[in-house]
Amino acid sequence: MWSADRNTMRAVFYDAWRHFKEQAPLTGVEALIVEALIAHPEYQSLFDEGRPSDAVDPTAGPGSNPFLHLGLHIAIAEQIATDRPPGVTHEWQRLQGLWQDAHRARHAMMECLEETLWEAQNRGAVPDDSAYMERLRTLGSGRS
Repeated sequence: MWSADRNTMRAVFYDAWRHFKEQAPLTGVEALIVEALIAHPEYQSLFDEGRPSDAVDPTAGPGSNPFLHLGLHIAIAEQIATDRPPGVTHEWQRLQGLWQDAHRARHAMMECLEETLWEAQNRGAVPDDSAYMERLRTLGSGRS
């Protein structure tokens, strides 16, 4: 799925949705994309219409880029499945149990991941797993 070319990467999202609509078999990452899209009906028309991926304005502000949002969903799903960084699966289970809402828990985790990635990008460094895990631990504790 991963490529340096934005349009190549975005094509995977379109292909996953098309395969789902055609009831074709899905690859692992396609299944994750479809799961995220089912949870976000507001994005489905973009993929139904097959608009070119440059139809999304990356400067439009937070929440306006469905590719970023869906990509974060995939990242969280992969972190939970692999428990990487260590302890992330425990935090997922804690949040899901606390809120009784898996989607809300994922979104809260995504905000922590976004902040961690933003900091790393600004420092020109790799993401700080410890800072990320501390952000996750504070969720739902009244400190978030």
